[in-house]
This record gives sequence, structure tokens and C-alpha cells, in this order.
Amino acid sequence: MTINCKGQLIDLNQPKIMGILNLTPDSFFDGGAYKTDAAFLNQVAKMLAEGATFIDVGAYSSRPDAVFVSEEEELHRLLPVLDLIIKEFPEVFLSIDTFRSQVAAQAIAHGAALINDISAGHLDADMMRVIADAQVPYIMMHMRGTPQTMKDLTTYDDLLKEMIFYFSERVELAKSYQIKDLILDPGFGFSKTVAQNYEVLKNLNLFQTFGLPVLSALSRKSMIYKLLDTTPQEALNGTSVLNTLSLMKGAQLLRVHDVKEAAECIALVNQIK
Repeated sequence: MTINCKGQLIDLNQPKIMGILNLTPDSFFDGGAYKTDAAFLNQVAKMLAEGATFIDVGAYSSRPDAVFVSEEEELHRLLPVLDLIIKEFPEVFLSIDTFRSQVAAQAIAHGAALINDISAGHLDADMMRVIADAQVPYIMMHMRGTPQTMKDLTTYDDLLKEMIFYFSERVELAKSYQIKDLILDPGFGFSKTVAQNYEVLKNLNLFQTFGLPVLSALSRKSMIYKLLDTTPQEALNGTSVLNTLSLMKGAQLLRVHDVKEAAECIALVNQIK
């Protein structure tokens, strides 16, 4: 199971790590943590040294009740940092966390290697065309509504069946655009209650039926710290536990704030498998 990034085949039969770099002031864990060029570059260098294959850069917080950010502001935050990282680390595989096609298009033009879309194209009808034109890998996440409305959209007749239908429709549409490299993200924390998140994790292996890589993005999320009555800052141990379960259930990608600990999860699970 491989994806093509800038002409290089990345083998996802061996699980890989996507390190998170938030450029937003209001992300739930590290919002505003990096305010200078040196801070951005030091964090990227740290994540790459600890074992990240991809760096996922986001300039629009998608946490529940996130403040709306204009496309112009998203680009203003994103492009200078993207250029900075590419200049310092020309071989890096940058993933761009955006649901806007023009942000994706400009990021790809500036050197991004893949696009991570929380809406799987639902929030911008031009997104799949942009992905198809560029032929970059495309991460499609399950979500209802928008970051501003998703917390009120958690009623399902059958959550897992509806998620499978959602991905079936999205994958079929992407393939109609001749998009070759697709990755599925079940969307932990997006339009799901805490209990629903654990139902999805328990059945994560179901998404293997698509024959596509599955990304697990659980890092320090509320499904961990609310259950443990703690905070995002104290949720690293819980994150490692759930990352381990994700790997045992077949996840090929871990999207995390803490790369070193995720790499240890992969190494230990590899010994079991």
C-alpha cells in the first residue's frame, strides 16, 4: 500500500507518522505556540528528527466552535511559513490541512505534497478538481456540517453504516476525477460524541474494506481528556494508548502532536505483529 508524494513512493504497509504544525492562535492544544520563524523551523526539525514522515500544516482551526477565518487570512498565515519550511527542508513532505480548493491549489504551487481535507470535498465543490489536476494524495475525513456546527450533528440511525456509505460515495467521486492516492480519516472528534468516537475506534478495522490507507488522528483530543477528567496538556499517555489501539486495528498513519511517543507506539506494535 503506497502513495506517491512528489514522485516518491511512500510505503504505508509500515505505519507512518504525520506531525502537526498549527499556525492558528486558537487550536485546542498548541494554538499560538509558535510565533517566530525560528520557532516554526525548530518544531519541524524536532518532528522530522523524531520520525515524522509528513508535517501537517494548518492555518484554520477546526476544533468545535472554531472562529471563522477568511480565505485571505488563511493564505496570509500559511504561505510564508510554507515557503520558509520548504526552503529550510526542501525534501519535506508537507500536508496542508484545508477544506478550501484555492488554498490547496496555492499551497501545492508552493511545494505542498498532499492535502488533508476535513470535509472530503463537501465544503468546496472545486477541491477534487484541484487534487486531480495536481495528482497529490488526498486525505478525506468524515464530518457533518462545519467546525462551527458539527457538535450539534451527532444523531445517527447507524453511525458505522452511515460512515461506510459516506466514504463509499466520497471514494467513488474521487475516483471519477481520476484521483489516484486516497487516505481515509474517520474524523475522531468531528460530529461525534465521546461514546461515538470510541465506537468508531473499536471498529476501525471496518474501514480497511476500502483497500485504502486509514489515518488515525486522536492526539490529545477531548475523547481522551474528558473521559479521564483531565486536560489536553495531560493527555499524552491516553493518546499513546489510543494510538496503539489504532495501530492494532490497522491504521497506517498517525497524526500527532508528539512524534517521539508515536514512533515508540509503532516500534512496539511492530514487535507484536
